[in-house]
Amino acid sequence: MLRLYFARGTCALASHIALAEAGADYTVERIDFKANQQNSADYLAVNPKGRVPALVTERGILTETPAILAFVAQSFPKAKLAPLDDAFAFAQVQAFNSYLCSTVHVAHAHRVRGSRWASEESSFADMKRKVPQTIGACFAMIEDKMLREPWVMGEQYTICDPYLYTIATWLEGDGVEIAKYPKLADHYHRMAERAAVKKALVEQG
Repeated sequence: MLRLYFARGTCALASHIALAEAGADYTVERIDFKANQQNSADYLAVNPKGRVPALVTERGILTETPAILAFVAQSFPKAKLAPLDDAFAFAQVQAFNSYLCSTVHVAHAHRVRGSRWASEESSFADMKRKVPQTIGACFAMIEDKMLREPWVMGEQYTICDPYLYTIATWLEGDGVEIAKYPKLADHYHRMAERAAVKKALVEQG
């Protein structure tokens, strides 16, 4: 059985939704960031990075959302969460998820994790002020150039969709109005109605 370590309000929700969509046999374990549990000896033995998600599999432990999402899609091909028979299309899925991971998530983290990049309190404040602009630019790119409709990749629902939904849940906190992006807002609301999304949210408490 797979075991997913998560923290509420984090990108781990994307992997959680994907597991539910795949019909996987899994359990979840919450890591309490407020209690600094991510830096406990027990959790660091699972993920030395001290971050979530981490997925315990029969072959070892996987970390990083794009890797976990790809693993879920490939492990449960009947769920059709990625175009596994088309190398180029699968690379496009990976490209989208890599953008969320390497660019959008990092821009968001400048609001809540400024200490990763600076030491002075004034620098934290400057980074926070910039977030609405940088996140807004990222989502304008997604809205105008990347979101094909009705799902990220077009007609086929893929592992891109729970990842985009998860990061979109941070928009309000980042000072960005989702209503500015009609296609994204439609995607967000349709995602919220999916059974797997509701299941994952209930399981996260």
